[in-house]
Amino acid sequence: MDIDDAINFEDLRLLAKRRLPKICYDFIEGGADDEIGLDRNQQAFRDLPLIPRYLVNVDKRDLTKELFGRKYDLPYGISPTGLAGMFRVGGDMMLAQAARDANIPFVMSGSSTASIEDLGKLAPEHGWYQLYAARDKSVSEDMIRRADAAGLGALVLTVDVPVHSNRERNARNRFGRPLRLSLATKLDALSYPGWLYEYLKGGLPMFPNWLPYAGEGADADEVADFMASMTTPPLTWDDVARFREIWPRKFILKGIMHPDDAIKAAELGCDGIVVSNHGARQLDRAPASIEVLPAIAAAVGNRMTIMLDSGIRRGSDIATALCLGADFVFVGRATLYGVTAGGTAGATKAIEILRRELDLVMGQIGVADLASLNESFIFKG
Repeated sequence: MDIDDAINFEDLRLLAKRRLPKICYDFIEGGADDEIGLDRNQQAFRDLPLIPRYLVNVDKRDLTKELFGRKYDLPYGISPTGLAGMFRVGGDMMLAQAARDANIPFVMSGSSTASIEDLGKLAPEHGWYQLYAARDKSVSEDMIRRADAAGLGALVLTVDVPVHSNRERNARNRFGRPLRLSLATKLDALSYPGWLYEYLKGGLPMFPNWLPYAGEGADADEVADFMASMTTPPLTWDDVARFREIWPRKFILKGIMHPDDAIKAAELGCDGIVVSNHGARQLDRAPASIEVLPAIAAAVGNRMTIMLDSGIRRGSDIATALCLGADFVFVGRATLYGVTAGGTAGATKAIEILRRELDLVMGQIGVADLASLNESFIFKG
């Protein structure tokens, strides 16, 4: 099977797994602790059946969605997924290109292997930037100004990483800082010549957004160490207010899971939130994003834009989130597996798979446009 033959998320996952050594595949696929959260994210969607309504004309179905004053062709975008360039050289910009071509938003990760400026040149109208706040606030403020100068449309402040999580797959593979690969890991990499050739040719990927602050002449390893030393600072609502003041366009908090936090975000002038448990990569015992969405939508749905990520595997998951109060949805692993397996074409394939599935689900449940999706389509038993 190659990328042209992929018909669903699982196919993309298997194609990516075929290309990557275990240390890289585990980084994408893994969660925290016992990985209960990974199962819960998907099971929560499975526990929400959709009720079809028939005798409705669904011959023409409209999947377009307006978000922050811009009309997108689909109601979902690409979440920030770090280290894409380690899995496919140039992966970040391939994702951005696929998003631009599909007319959907792309959120550049705070641990991207491409730069803010690269995104501003390639896809300024579709590019957003994810800010991982730094211990040195001047670094964060400068990144915000760079994203502004690049013309990016939104700043996404991720708030759900107060401390590093316990990702046991990474620990067993010795994927961390400093990077100390075991003999077994090195031998395993020999079985993936396509990936290994790219890695040996380019070496450890650079994190160019952190390069200006790491010291003159810093190499990729030193920049990675600097970034590791800067991340997971104390982050408070005062920081949110400060960043909101600096950033001139749409400002979004990512990682909100409690209605009271959503209310506070609205009070501070945030334009939107992403309801997210970080793909089950932070707190293993957190509820699924879809489980907390209805309460958050009830609390602030008339005050700000509500988005959701984590656990999206099918177009039916996107429909379910829209029914329960999300204005927009973001996907992470699907497009990351796609770009890993097939570059820009693979990312495009992932977007298209979800588009087709969502379109079919809408037809099956009797919905011709996204605005008609609501809680009445959710079976509650």
